[in-house]
Amino acid sequence: MITCDVAIVGAGPYGLSAAAHLKAANGLDIRVFGEPMSFWERHMPKFMLLRSPLAGSHLSDPDQDLTLQGYQASTGNAITSPLPLCRFIDYGRWFQSQAVPDSDPRKIERVEKNGMGFRLTAEDGEVWKARRVIIAAGIEPFAWRPEEFKHVPHELASHSCDHHDLSSFFEKKVVVIGGGQSALESAALLHEAGADVEVLVRAPFVRWLWRQKWFHTFKPVARMLYAPADVGQAGLSHLVARPNLFRRLPRSIQNKWGKRAIRPAGAAWLNARCQPIRITTSRFVTSAAPQGARLALTLNDGAARHVDHVLMATGYRVNISQYPFLPSSLLKTISMVDGYPTLNNRFESSVDGLHFLGAPAAWSFGPLMRFVAGADFASRNLTRGILGRVKSIKSHK
Repeated sequence: MITCDVAIVGAGPYGLSAAAHLKAANGLDIRVFGEPMSFWERHMPKFMLLRSPLAGSHLSDPDQDLTLQGYQASTGNAITSPLPLCRFIDYGRWFQSQAVPDSDPRKIERVEKNGMGFRLTAEDGEVWKARRVIIAAGIEPFAWRPEEFKHVPHELASHSCDHHDLSSFFEKKVVVIGGGQSALESAALLHEAGADVEVLVRAPFVRWLWRQKWFHTFKPVARMLYAPADVGQAGLSHLVARPNLFRRLPRSIQNKWGKRAIRPAGAAWLNARCQPIRITTSRFVTSAAPQGARLALTLNDGAARHVDHVLMATGYRVNISQYPFLPSSLLKTISMVDGYPTLNNRFESSVDGLHFLGAPAAWSFGPLMRFVAGADFASRNLTRGILGRVKSIKSHK
């Protein structure tokens, strides 16, 4: 059995950032498992543009050398705003090559408690033992599909995360469900790929993130109203950017303001691309029934639609029991609220030595954890917590 101090499950922005910080601590043996940036490459549409501003799209390293600007200077690849998905993926892999060159691309199939540490089984059967485990495995297992589509074949209704290339919908009639960035940008990409698209939005209107000239472009005002990551509305943005403060608010206020900060909306630059698309508001699907190779939909107003496919851009609902590598025996020992693990200020769960980063940390630290921008805060707090409690295995050899 191979041993290490800390095993990180997941090699996306949070896993790589945490590894960069922990590896900077002399003496810690860190192992990162997972294919770098695989979710972004395989489960996001390939011509997507990031809604987050450049300031909210950096991965995190202790010296802040491995930024987007550092990537541009090193590779010569231009950084533009909004940032294309392909460039962000390449940046993430460059970051990995600089900060965690020895990461292991294998998947972890099982994580079990083993005495004072953990036993991890890789996809090829190799077994590792770690004193601590950091789960940074992303959101793919949390993709939410409305009940009306639970029994509809995947060929007729799929989640937005199921597709990387939307060109297969050329000349198909597609309904997109949702009113946020994923729905609106998917609809735009489908239209540009030659599909006949309609977007169904449950809300009475589509919210667009228009930038007010004085609020966003006049720097003294912008700095007062918005944190660099720009998550949340004016004023609220600064609170969201301070998770240690946000987590001290009464739970009722956290819930209310947390939802407000991430309510569905589309980037202003996407509006023009959506102008040719039919967007129907105050409508949702009440039933869906396959009819041969097509799908018959009934809407809440009684209207019908007959389409070739439904694309559900319906978001993600965190429930760590959906992680396939966490067995029920371990899940039973983790304190949870609505599928989220409850975490202390070290991002540690009720199971000593088991940490969670990214969206699963949002119940404990607020909505910033749902964005790449949260990786810096999470990595620094995690590292401070672990450095105070973990001694290197190497020091005992």
